[in-house]
Amino acid sequence: MRMKAKPLLLECRHQECPELGIVDAVIEEVRWEAAGLEALAQVAAKSTLEYLELEPEAYEFCLLGCDDQRISELNERFRGHTRPTNVLSWPSDSREPVIRGGDPQFPYRGDLGNVAIAYETCLQESVQQGKAFSSHVSHLLVHGLLHLLGYDHVDDRDSERMEALETEILATLGIQCPY
Repeated sequence: MRMKAKPLLLECRHQECPELGIVDAVIEEVRWEAAGLEALAQVAAKSTLEYLELEPEAYEFCLLGCDDQRISELNERFRGHTRPTNVLSWPSDSREPVIRGGDPQFPYRGDLGNVAIAYETCLQESVQQGKAFSSHVSHLLVHGLLHLLGYDHVDDRDSERMEALETEILATLGIQCPY
């Protein structure tokens, strides 16, 4: 789910550490390290940006790998929902498309914003849906990044466009349609 406001949780360290790649990951939940979250995020981000014909090295975002308790707090603080969710995103700027179902106005370069992803919810969903954990997480990372880029699913046309993009991007990673 994408936030409308610009309350970035994390300040990206790309200026001081350009070797970070596209994703500056902050891992609060240690199980994300064993799951390889940062590597999954780098691959998902690179594939997403390349698919959209954007230069991956020109963009960055911060990723918070957290647990259900932390994402519940964030979900309540920013959305008023008192439950965990799988992924949240905070774009650094508003990039909505001019026409519903169309492409947003991509920034030329820079910080795209923040994404937070919850371990327990992702694990539970992957088991319930019979999906490999890494495939499900990759899907949610693509989903979160598309929100940072200005895509959304507030109406049917936007939702269809975003789901189609997710499916096409995941196919480039060898991941089957998530829907």
